[in-house]
Amino acid sequence: MTGSPMDRHSGPVADGLALDRMRWWDLEEVHDLERVLFVEDPWSPGQLWSELARVPESRFYVVARRAGRIVGYAGLFVVAPEADVQTVAVAPDEQGRGTGRVLLAELVDRAYRQGARVLRLEVRADNTSARALYGSGGFTVDGRRRDYYGRGMDAVLMSLQLRGPRAADLQATGSGGGA
Repeated sequence: MTGSPMDRHSGPVADGLALDRMRWWDLEEVHDLERVLFVEDPWSPGQLWSELARVPESRFYVVARRAGRIVGYAGLFVVAPEADVQTVAVAPDEQGRGTGRVLLAELVDRAYRQGARVLRLEVRADNTSARALYGSGGFTVDGRRRDYYGRGMDAVLMSLQLRGPRAADLQATGSGGGA
């Protein structure tokens, strides 16, 4: 695969799933999904706006749509040679269909193309499906941050060394669990 789906076009990438760069008009639907998925600490509409308003070269957010509905979204922060996954979120009824894998592959490719050589993330220690997704994508555990998500809610720190575009590799390994 040469480049990622977002470089070639926005639109279908797999099994009726389409990726598009997140725009301001997506924020209400994204925030609704954020509140469903992250009940204890969802990002506010202002936080989402702030991320979209940042320097385009350092921030990248994408939405996944199926049948016109946003079923997932993901965000990336890049300051080469490092990058951080800000979020990967998939609607409950969409999990297990490969949407998380497609979103993660897009972030990996984008980070690499923007000069990052390591991609890092934090994930709740009890989020086994997301940890499995990241592990299947080649991320390794680097450590643990106690109480990162609040008292008693640790984060597992993970990273991926970037050696080249990986979307084809991540998508080819199967649909896996959603994040």
